[in-house]
Amino acid sequence: MRLLLPILLLGFGLSIQAQPIVSDKNVFEFSGVWVATVENIDWPSKRGLSNEDQKKEFMALLDMHQKNGMNAIVMQVRPAGDAFYPSSLEPWSEYLMGTQGLPPSPFYDPLTFMIQETHKRGMEFHAWINPYRAVFNVNKSSVAPSHLTRLHPDWFLTYGDKKYFNPGLPEVWLHTNRVVYDIVSRYDIDAIHMDDYFYPYRIAGKEFPDEATYNKYARGLNKDDWRRSNCDTIIKQLNATIRRAKPGVQFGISPFGVWRNKSLDPRGSNTKAGQTNYDDLYADILLWLEKGWIDYVTPQIYWEHGHPLANYDEIIDWWNDNSYGKNLYIGHGIYRAGSNPGWKDKNEIPYQINRVRNLKNTNGSIYFSSKSFNTNANGWNDSLQQHYYQKPALLPTMPWLVQYAMETPTVIKKSGDEYTINNAQKTGIKQYAILKKEKEVYSVEAIVNGPVTSIQFKSLGIQKNPSTYYWLVAIGQQNQLSKLVLLP
Repeated sequence: MRLLLPILLLGFGLSIQAQPIVSDKNVFEFSGVWVATVENIDWPSKRGLSNEDQKKEFMALLDMHQKNGMNAIVMQVRPAGDAFYPSSLEPWSEYLMGTQGLPPSPFYDPLTFMIQETHKRGMEFHAWINPYRAVFNVNKSSVAPSHLTRLHPDWFLTYGDKKYFNPGLPEVWLHTNRVVYDIVSRYDIDAIHMDDYFYPYRIAGKEFPDEATYNKYARGLNKDDWRRSNCDTIIKQLNATIRRAKPGVQFGISPFGVWRNKSLDPRGSNTKAGQTNYDDLYADILLWLEKGWIDYVTPQIYWEHGHPLANYDEIIDWWNDNSYGKNLYIGHGIYRAGSNPGWKDKNEIPYQINRVRNLKNTNGSIYFSSKSFNTNANGWNDSLQQHYYQKPALLPTMPWLVQYAMETPTVIKKSGDEYTINNAQKTGIKQYAILKKEKEVYSVEAIVNGPVTSIQFKSLGIQKNPSTYYWLVAIGQQNQLSKLVLLP
């Protein structure tokens, strides 16, 4: 689909006719990166850094991803029943200062800082939480006296070397909702994001020890259906909690790449995955999409194209056909570069990006994880900057979340390539963007943060072509757009 931008010029171009804008894949694309804090995978690089070093590392991380063309950060703020922010519900994360429950000294709020720095760069901040993981390693992890495993040991189950919140307990559902409400109501986040860890991945020969809970709360369901019902319940509840706290905040899930194998369900994908969302993690993602409980889905398709059991092409096509009108971002396993034979091909990520862009219902990509970009594996940083994200993109809209309409700004040519912007809308303007059309292709030339009163092409790095038409659009907090205004 192309932008509908009929060109209407009155007189000598000093009067401007506003035009509507519709979706176009050349203009709208989500490009994000996961930043994992568990085990200090991505940030901070180690525990116990000074506040100054923590901040320097995070700003350098943002600068790298902004240079690579990313427009969103998916930041892990609750890795294991703990917090990267001051909370009355859960202790400070051990991955920050080295000991769980120990705050930064001198005190600062890392989450507030991270959100501000992310938004300053025009990027979205998605707060990534793990709903059920409580202790990452029962043999090694620091566990504070104030951690819930100490206060309410009956809420938790040990499986392998980890402790998990018991997904079948109403008390756990309530606590998780309180945590999410606390984050959404107190912080200027753009989304709550949850990954694939619902019920844990199966350990061979070991059954998840929830038999007593099942016997108490089975409600006439078999165990598999009961487990799925538990996950359904908390997702439905979290949707309502987020809407109650701030209706415009997104709710996204990044599940394991395979919902279900076709051999077990005709609706499934033509794959032979050893474990699946539906049958092993008890996460019925399709139901959540169909019911509208989540706003976007990011399947972790970490296999290369041509994989014999889980072919990237097969899986991305399947999700393209099963997103139920919600935003679909593809999760790429860029961390596998150099460690997996299928990912040594320097063309793998370019191939995957092109597949995302050429499908009807896909809206972008998220890469796991941040540190994988530090080494510029296979030259992919260069490739992203020079070929795939050399132009900025507008973040995809979610019409069902929009809280207000955008006023159309008035633009007056001041002199040369400088314009004055008058906007009756004094609040709710997140950004302005300048678009151009060239050879029937529309692109975003620049995005400017905040409600500015003037713009100048030269200062934005735009080399203005007299034969090209340029347009201005105002962008709201839910990425809703005003009508386009032609720049004379």
